[in-house]
Amino acid sequence: MTLKQYNWKNGPDLIQQHSVAKHRILQAYLAAYFRTLVSSPNQDVLRLTLVDGFAGGGLYVHNDTRETVKGSPFIFLEATREAEFVINKDRRKPVQLQVDYFFTEADHHAYTHLVKVLREAGYGDKIGNGIFIEEARFQDKADAIIAFIKKKSPKNGRSIFALDQYGYKEVPTQLLRKIFDALPSAEVILTFGVDSFMNFASDGDQVKDLLDGLGIPDIFGGRSVEEIKSSDRDWRLFLQSTLYRRLVENCGARHFTPFFIRNRGGHGDYWLIHMSQHHRARDVMTEVHWANNNYFIHYGGAGLDMFQMVGYDPVHDASYLQQSPLGFEFDDVARRASIAALNEHIPRRVYADDTGISFGELFATTCNSSPASAQIYRDSIGQLLAEQIIEVVPADGGRRRSAAQIKATDQIIASNQRTLFAAI
Repeated sequence: MTLKQYNWKNGPDLIQQHSVAKHRILQAYLAAYFRTLVSSPNQDVLRLTLVDGFAGGGLYVHNDTRETVKGSPFIFLEATREAEFVINKDRRKPVQLQVDYFFTEADHHAYTHLVKVLREAGYGDKIGNGIFIEEARFQDKADAIIAFIKKKSPKNGRSIFALDQYGYKEVPTQLLRKIFDALPSAEVILTFGVDSFMNFASDGDQVKDLLDGLGIPDIFGGRSVEEIKSSDRDWRLFLQSTLYRRLVENCGARHFTPFFIRNRGGHGDYWLIHMSQHHRARDVMTEVHWANNNYFIHYGGAGLDMFQMVGYDPVHDASYLQQSPLGFEFDDVARRASIAALNEHIPRRVYADDTGISFGELFATTCNSSPASAQIYRDSIGQLLAEQIIEVVPADGGRRRSAAQIKATDQIIASNQRTLFAAI
């Protein structure tokens, strides 16, 4: 299906429910982000820059309900206002949120509509003074925005870039790497129209030039798309997992989420990829996915190596896929499948080294290839403790009897009762 680009020429355009879900995730993540960063009772200021690289016209009309739906610029603005109230309501020492906003939009009708509705909502006096709106392509303004953030927050460049591109061509990996190289604490929430890309890939001839432009050349090892499609039964999963891995590897971020948003109409699947330099940020986004599971899926396995082979092992995951034919849907069934898979995979990691592995290192080095959150890791470790398959040793000695209070520095080691995994 050809993508329909939004049009604000005659006022707010229609928006589908699966795109509303994307906005819900952004809103939930921002709320969690503020809570995580403002945790110290002694903190008195938070400097942050929020960037909406493809801002749109600000308002939509829901395709099903015909209700007005606020777009990402309003989500950014309202999330900050709500966070400031929630954070400070019980604090003796208020935290000042010094937040600047950059909204770039290349479409003239969308740009003028965004300015109009922001003024109508009472933000007119802030435009040009904390709210910077540009009728331009994000790619053309990225350097100036990065320079602003570096000057404002020279130590960490704390910022969130929401890059909800139309399709898949507008945010090459070179641009993402520039952001992460310049801004150590930057996070990016990127959409990538994978269904649209896969349909284009079927055309064959122009795929190489497209991939070169995205900064991910020769991702298929010299094989043509036609060759892959003729030789691999699960060619679509293979292409998706290969493309995804090279995309995130080349962007320069250490941590990322491997999740999809599915259009329940059966077309228009796209990736909503969160990228950051710290596993804690990755875990916060993963928890948001699990809490908002109606539209999220992935086609990988439930354990630590979900991208093995074509993205999932049809034999290993057969029982789960029979229950959830659309893929891994972050529901209770998926949670149980994740714990069961981790119960198998974690001991293998632990038993591979006589000294074991710390919980922090285990999560940081494996979370990119797992749909599980840190809490699900803890649930698995709790079961492994109960079954005496592993032991958990705190830094100050002794043994933990449960995983409820496990810390990043706790060492996970092989249990003396190791007969079950002796052959691993």
